[in-house]
Amino acid sequence: MKIGVPKEIKPQENRIGLTPDSVKSLTSNGHEVLVENNGGFEAGFDNDQYKSAGAKIIQKAEDIFNDAEIIVKVKEPLSNEVKMIKENQIVFTYLHLAAAKELTEGLVKSKSICIAYETVTDENGRLPLLAPMSAVAGRMSVQAGAHCLEKNQKGRGLLLGGAPGVEGGTVVILGGGVVGENAAIIATGLRAKVHIVDKSEKRLQQLSEIFGDKIIPELTGKTDFNKLISSADLVIGGVLIPGAEAPKLINKSMLKDMKRGSVIVDVAIDQGGCVETSKPTTHADPTYIVDDVVHYCVANMPGGVPRTSTLALNKATLPFLMKLADRGYQKALKEDKNFLEGLNVFKGEVTYKAVADTFGYNFTPASQAI
Repeated sequence: MKIGVPKEIKPQENRIGLTPDSVKSLTSNGHEVLVENNGGFEAGFDNDQYKSAGAKIIQKAEDIFNDAEIIVKVKEPLSNEVKMIKENQIVFTYLHLAAAKELTEGLVKSKSICIAYETVTDENGRLPLLAPMSAVAGRMSVQAGAHCLEKNQKGRGLLLGGAPGVEGGTVVILGGGVVGENAAIIATGLRAKVHIVDKSEKRLQQLSEIFGDKIIPELTGKTDFNKLISSADLVIGGVLIPGAEAPKLINKSMLKDMKRGSVIVDVAIDQGGCVETSKPTTHADPTYIVDDVVHYCVANMPGGVPRTSTLALNKATLPFLMKLADRGYQKALKEDKNFLEGLNVFKGEVTYKAVADTFGYNFTPASQAI
């Protein structure tokens, strides 16, 4: 099968869909891989490495979209990429459609086959293709938040880890999933005071077993949420409803009770954000202020560490891509109900219920569509 890897064009997005090692695995199985010129350069992978792995270097993205049967990306297609997607072409990438009406409309019109990394599941209901980037974003969220707390970033002028004789800052993590756990790894390592809020008592117990008394578990509904948020120096928004828009846990009125110069890092922004005042930002201009609270809402946080992120992502995605290429989408999806969960749009039909419900599309079950 012919697999195309265009260069990412989202601002400050330097990841790439396939590493040279992944390309070698695919070409060794008899597949043809087309990689856009210098597509992996910013992630530390040059054209010669891709050529050595058996890829063909293509000068223009248009030629990749025109020739490839499968398009492998990292981020969702932007509008000029959507125009190039062909009928029956397979698109395999992060999509986050519940927060992207225009993109959903464009993919439906394209009559392509769109498989989203973030809704593929495993036998335990977890999200194996989202997890590596959630882990990276969780760890980065505390780094970013600590930086934003510096006075020259308009933060409180507080060192998150404190100093001898001076207490560290208070971190409130919303959501105890992959983002939350990885944020806690960094925040506890800095010796901050760390609260983790989750609706699952079982999950909070698991986190307590991992972190011991380094965290304070907070069960949703059994804690004074407004008081907790007002006590925070740094809030990490790491909530997730798979494939759906994130719930708004912090509304604008709550910001008035927060400390001047405190920071919100909304990792959930690629699913619409879990803070009412959140709006997507970029690595080039990552923050803005509402009611004296610094908001960091970069929608592609792992793009800031493209080498680490690309390597981590490929370890998760390559086995699924290999199934698609070796067996074709029908067989690959029919044989694996967890992989089938990734099918969001199929030849003009919306096949993921949360997306259909969000935008009022008729929902066609994925198993029925294929």
